[in-house]
Amino acid sequence: MAYTNFIPSVWAESMNRELERVCVFAEDCNRQYEGEVASKGDSVHILGVGKPTIRTMERANASGNIEDAEEVADTSVILNINQIRYFNYKVGDIDKQQAVGGLMDALSAETGEAMANEIDKYIASFATDESVAKLAAAATKVTKDNVLTILDDAIQMLQENDVSIANGVTVTVSPRFYKLFKQAYIDKSTDNTGDLKNGKVAMYGNVTVKLSNNVCKTEEGATDNIMIRTKRAIAFVNPLTHTEPYRPEKSFADAVKGFQLFDAKVVRPKEIININVKYA
Repeated sequence: MAYTNFIPSVWAESMNRELERVCVFAEDCNRQYEGEVASKGDSVHILGVGKPTIRTMERANASGNIEDAEEVADTSVILNINQIRYFNYKVGDIDKQQAVGGLMDALSAETGEAMANEIDKYIASFATDESVAKLAAAATKVTKDNVLTILDDAIQMLQENDVSIANGVTVTVSPRFYKLFKQAYIDKSTDNTGDLKNGKVAMYGNVTVKLSNNVCKTEEGATDNIMIRTKRAIAFVNPLTHTEPYRPEKSFADAVKGFQLFDAKVVRPKEIININVKYA
């Protein structure tokens, strides 16, 4: 085919680099299970354990007997890998197009960004998962005057779930929410060299603030369901990127098709809160 420089593995690697650069929600997920799955329909068992009971012993009885050993409760969550997003497009008169230069890089970047957007929208939708607690029973109207209080309440809710903010917590906000946050909070990060990567726009105490247009919206767009979470709250796997070139039989053109296999699941629901807010 005329894509003389097309190597599927190189194309896939380039797409994945673009995906990693653009993804906002996916970056803050637990991705340690990706090596365990490789095809649609596969699943991974995510095992967890509870906390052991800490008992008190009096100094005077230090040489006495202790309680019998307990069996610490464990948990098991199955993450099925069933999400597929694909692309399939052609470019006519490819030799003339290639003469311009940079076509392959441009197509790879655009495809990677589009895939990243799809994956982020899927992960963002877990804000409304039935296992995720809402900050308030009904969406709270957010303003410049109460936006920081709303964040503080969400942080407190995580802390009351025994989540340590010092270990890293991220809140991913919508442009509407960020506008109010920016008006209320002046101590924003100014290191544009690294902070803008993957949507990072500010630090609020020990909480990283990120901006994304993919925040899950409900009630016909009136409510933002903003995630505040640890990296352990959602497990995400993206084990396979497939690409291949081909020549459509009925076209004078070259084509590329491919897909991304991925999925996600809330695995630590106590470590994620849905900050459900409205604006009017």
